[in-house]
Amino acid sequence: MRHIRQIIEAVVPKPPELKVTNVSDFMKMKLPPREYILSPWLPVQGLTMIYAPRGIGKTHVALGIANAVTSGSQFLNWKAPKCRSVLYLDGEMPAALMQERLLTLIKANNAETLAAFRLLTPDLQQSAMPDLSTHLGQLALEPYVKDIELIIVDNISTLCRSSKENEADSWLPVQEWALRMRASGKSILFIHHAGKGGNQRGTSKREDILDTVIVLKRPDDYTPKDGAVFQVHFEKTRGFMGSEAESFEAQLTTTCHGLHTWITRSITGSSYDQVINLANNGLKQKEIAEKLNIDKSNVSRYFKRAIQEGKIIHHQAI
Repeated sequence: MRHIRQIIEAVVPKPPELKVTNVSDFMKMKLPPREYILSPWLPVQGLTMIYAPRGIGKTHVALGIANAVTSGSQFLNWKAPKCRSVLYLDGEMPAALMQERLLTLIKANNAETLAAFRLLTPDLQQSAMPDLSTHLGQLALEPYVKDIELIIVDNISTLCRSSKENEADSWLPVQEWALRMRASGKSILFIHHAGKGGNQRGTSKREDILDTVIVLKRPDDYTPKDGAVFQVHFEKTRGFMGSEAESFEAQLTTTCHGLHTWITRSITGSSYDQVINLANNGLKQKEIAEKLNIDKSNVSRYFKRAIQEGKIIHHQAI
């Protein structure tokens, strides 16, 4: 029996040692305040996601964020308090087009890129891009993230290929990788596609560990001649609210000198405002979702936020 026990102990790995803390001791700990990579929605050790339909400008936004973070500058309504290093994982762009976008972006930005800004792009690889839903893909990336503070994954469908979109359990390897990256001090921004209904494509389990979820949408009166213009809506906010979480509209324009610049403006009559008005008129969440043709989970989030802000006085739970 002793011999069998020794064999079992040699084969079966020991469980990790856990550290359990008394709440009273935890409350006395001097923990550093949470800092932001991009204020107000992308914190240090933050896990976030931006999703949108095809062709709306997700990569434009992701590159703009990367450039602002590495230069300690501003992009849209968001500010990087200081320069931080970025690893940009590009899953699908042709190298020539990526180079063109980066040249245009950096030329238009007056701020100098001071922190490391590194790129992994398909056309420069001898084999396939790493699949972050596999142990091998995560292992391949490991040497290149050691001194990186923000990892941008553009996008989930091309860089997490073994994860089946509609199966929640298949997302677990990516989720565990993201949590390991967070534990080592890194932040992640996932870029993802929207489905036909306008919500993020596939399982909603992806949102469980995320601090922030942003969706980019076309304005109702959009026409192709308007070019790159979209609305920015916060669907999940952790650690910020109020004016910082308000939706806004962004448009890419060209100056008289041929430089690209972004113009932002507030949105009147946003979904959030409409939910508040309808809730205060006595409608239930289900009725509001049907009336505005938006997902009930989004209505629920708007409800919670509006109640916290005191904007919904008398509310119906269902």
